[in-house]
Amino acid sequence: MRPSDCVGCKSFPCSDVNHQSYVIPDVEITPETVRIVLISEAAPADLADYYYAQGSPLFEQTTVQAFRDAGAEVASMQDILDLGVYLTTAVKCGKTGYGIETSTVKECSHILAQELALFPNATVWLLMGDVAIKAVNEIARRAGEKRVIPAAPTYKIRGGEFRFQGKRVLPSYLQAGPSFFIEKSKRRMIAEDIAAALRLVG
Repeated sequence: MRPSDCVGCKSFPCSDVNHQSYVIPDVEITPETVRIVLISEAAPADLADYYYAQGSPLFEQTTVQAFRDAGAEVASMQDILDLGVYLTTAVKCGKTGYGIETSTVKECSHILAQELALFPNATVWLLMGDVAIKAVNEIARRAGEKRVIPAAPTYKIRGGEFRFQGKRVLPSYLQAGPSFFIEKSKRRMIAEDIAAALRLVG
């Protein structure tokens, strides 16, 4: 199964993102093997940097390093997939500015909800950054449930026990992109959160 064959955007209503860098994971995957879904912020401005791009894309480089920091013996995106981890973004188009409008996160959360439903055996969701947290909270709101992750700084709520629809939900920081190499304290926390997710699935 390829997620890009199953879900997608048809109308592209959002005005604050670059539709030229729209992407849904186009990777062959067996849904039943996925135990962890890692959701980061947005597609990169250059699709050559995306998780599943050819060569050595930036998102792969930083994510592989994050998993290695967490103690996982991985060297590629395929190695991470083989651990039962599926990676995607909350927003499917690239950013045009520093932030992303709340309306865009809400719009794209419809696609994310359909995407998450492809992986019935996933028991852990890793939310890498505020945009991923907002998107999952929006999915919960539409389902008539309370916020999955409370409104508080991530460093204060990391390690809390948050659940949604039978999944354990771990808030963390963004691991995809150049900032990963800059903020050492966040890098340490990212490693701890990835390690926690891997422990939860055994």
